[in-house]
Amino acid sequence: MYYTYILYSGSLDRYYIGSCENLEKRLHDHQVGHSNYTKHGKPWVLKWSRPFETRQQAVAEEYRIKAKKSRKYIEYLIASAG
Repeated sequence: MYYTYILYSGSLDRYYIGSCENLEKRLHDHQVGHSNYTKHGKPWVLKWSRPFETRQQAVAEEYRIKAKKSRKYIEYLIASAG
């Protein structure tokens, strides 16, 4: 399985959108600072994720969300996940 996910940093008040194969490992990498983009926003909280059968589907969803350039849309996705 592959995943598209949304993280939130309360200290930065910012969302991060990504995709990966191993969601648990990727979240750990964000928390310990292995990602240059997210190392300053710790702690990151997983707010939303969606599984996909292929990497291509997960990456396509990541880019679709990023292309909207909309915090409101991101918050809509999170709220609609319940």
